[in-house]
Amino acid sequence: MTRKEFLRTAVAAPAVLTQAGKRRNLVFILSDDHRYDFMSCAGHPFLKTPNLDRLAKGGVWFRNAFVTTSLCSPSRASILTGLYVHAHGVTDNVTPLPPGLVTFPQLLQEHGYRTGYIGKWHMGGESDAPRPGFDRWISFRGQGVYWNPVLNFDGQRRQVKGYVTDILTEEAIKFIEENKSRPFLLYLGHKAVHHEFFPAERHKNLYSDVPLPYPKSMANTEQNYRGKPDWVRRQRNSWHGVDGMYDHKIPFDQFYRDYCRTLMALDESVGRIVNTLEEKGLLNDTLVIYMGDNGFMFGEHGLIDKRAMYEPSIRVPMIAHCPDLFEGGRQVQGMALNLDICPTMLEAAGVPVPPGLHGRSLLPLIRGTGEWRTEFLYEYFWERDFPQTPTVLGLRTDQYSYMQYHGIWDLDELYDIQKDPDQMNNLLGDVRITTQAGRLFNRIKDPELKKLVADLQGRMRKILAATGGRPEPTWKA
Repeated sequence: MTRKEFLRTAVAAPAVLTQAGKRRNLVFILSDDHRYDFMSCAGHPFLKTPNLDRLAKGGVWFRNAFVTTSLCSPSRASILTGLYVHAHGVTDNVTPLPPGLVTFPQLLQEHGYRTGYIGKWHMGGESDAPRPGFDRWISFRGQGVYWNPVLNFDGQRRQVKGYVTDILTEEAIKFIEENKSRPFLLYLGHKAVHHEFFPAERHKNLYSDVPLPYPKSMANTEQNYRGKPDWVRRQRNSWHGVDGMYDHKIPFDQFYRDYCRTLMALDESVGRIVNTLEEKGLLNDTLVIYMGDNGFMFGEHGLIDKRAMYEPSIRVPMIAHCPDLFEGGRQVQGMALNLDICPTMLEAAGVPVPPGLHGRSLLPLIRGTGEWRTEFLYEYFWERDFPQTPTVLGLRTDQYSYMQYHGIWDLDELYDIQKDPDQMNNLLGDVRITTQAGRLFNRIKDPELKKLVADLQGRMRKILAATGGRPEPTWKA
């Protein structure tokens, strides 16, 4: 359904008003490649993120937040549309968002909200042109740069001196101040903490002497790679592997420390946005959501970056704050997805949610009302520029993580996350695809495992059929 079709058929929902009788303001802060456990409130051994901690303490922290595609542009398109990648079509980092798709900023704008986009857009390759749905547009081409960026201000480009995280934060604060008397949506998309990592000058020497927590699966040992697909071990020496990372341009320890240092300005940005809302008397009745666009691996199974379906890649930080709308100081365990941001923002604003979205509003989950999902589909499509990671189609349930790889004869992966959270024991580790037809299923000897795999395959097909995908398994029962 296109935006025009939806607007013609939608029945207006009553606005969700603040206690002061005003329409609720909305702030969405999106970071890039922020790993789910890189916050002090999440137990990181040395990182200090007081502003994210404050937001979590006063709001709701989703302990099981995931993305359905761990790649920048596909995840961002899912955030905007509430759709899986196979439905919105942004399968890589160069494909633009197809025209005509409904996005929540467009709908909010149609319903009287002043909308502003500030930061990294990324969908559509190198274009920084203003996109539909925004009254205020400040962005840059592609990944952008950390220092002295060239920004597109509503169609006019100019270079701005300074550090990009600070610059974007200043522009976000200006937007709040200019629109505090009317309902607004601020969408702040940070470049941080995307590689190459360049911390602000004030943070460049932080964490120099702290010991780093290397994951157990980082070592190049037979035990670590027992049951792993061949492509995982071979990737150690690639662009996204710990032994070949970024063409050997940076040592792992410096890479890790610079990531943490770059994250500090991001935490400060969150604090400045929250403080501005508080100073303007808007904090309690503004819905603020912070999340990362995908996860990040730091040595797990010999890998860095994202794309793969391992837990550090698909998990993200997600925090919601709005004391006027829900009680804070809580942790929520239900599965929250990037697909859920679109319907959540719309419901909080009292704007009708389009039919056919794959995500759900998080407000019932926050309030503990109704049934909630126990599984979701994961998709990653092979990229020509990064051929070392194959196409992945997987299912993540509340107990299992099941991964199928397309285009290669190798091992698929299945982990019991409850018993094996580090994903070391692949339950399909001795079941290799060796025939032309890929009839891996018939090679499973354990009848209980065979039954489990058949069930997981059926659940994958059901999600695909319900969301407009192709319900074709890699191999059949």
